[in-house]
Amino acid sequence: MVDLSRPAGPRIVAVANQKGGVGKTTTTINLAAGLVESGCRVLVVDLDPQGNASTGLGIEDRDWTTYDLLIDDAPLEAVIQDTEIGGLSIIPATVDLSSADLELISNEKRSFLLHDALRQTAMDAFGFDFILIDCPPSLNLLTVNAMVAAGSVLIPLQSEFFALEGLSQLMLTIREVRQTANPGLRIEGVVLTMYDNRNNLSRQVEKDARDNLGDMVFKTKIPRNVRVSEAPSYALPVLQYDSGSLGAMAYRHLAREILQKHRKVAA
Repeated sequence: MVDLSRPAGPRIVAVANQKGGVGKTTTTINLAAGLVESGCRVLVVDLDPQGNASTGLGIEDRDWTTYDLLIDDAPLEAVIQDTEIGGLSIIPATVDLSSADLELISNEKRSFLLHDALRQTAMDAFGFDFILIDCPPSLNLLTVNAMVAAGSVLIPLQSEFFALEGLSQLMLTIREVRQTANPGLRIEGVVLTMYDNRNNLSRQVEKDARDNLGDMVFKTKIPRNVRVSEAPSYALPVLQYDSGSLGAMAYRHLAREILQKHRKVAA
């Protein structure tokens, strides 16, 4: 029986693309910051052994990580850390996570561990509106865990040659997860990253993406912007590093598009 006394849970979005260098972690961090600016409480789950989202948000203390959450069933209050940005929290990652695939393979619930961890009743106390999962750049068991846990998948698509070809395997994985473990999984949308309007190739990639994927592609395009590239070295989202930059404004627009889709945008 459904517990009607429990509040509605946060919307869980996996940010995924098996290709590296497409702006996945950058999108996770800055979309989270944009949602926070709009009044949401957001949790970032760093599921990449490289831990770039944790570094980009200035997290030095990583005694408790996503590895502990998945492998040792660590309590949420131990693994969730506040960041310097009010309303934005994170479960950090370290390289320990790289061994998780091997350690989970014998666990019969191996694909559902993150799903179950993020749906504990203890999560209610944090009051998150969104959980953004920064996936590793591969279609491994960690990424499958993210897709089983998530309600939707956000796909950053770099504006470069062969960009669309790399989507085919990701789409197949999403379809397989939908058929076997998470029938409610949908595609949140595709966001074009590192876009240069002066570049014919960027415009052609955009045309191809919109022709093939239609409304699945967000109106917002994330520009190739030096401020976006600089921000992680200061352990800040670009919205805090240079609030007026083109990159910051683009991520605000992306957050607003997503909030409008979920009807949580302020008037």
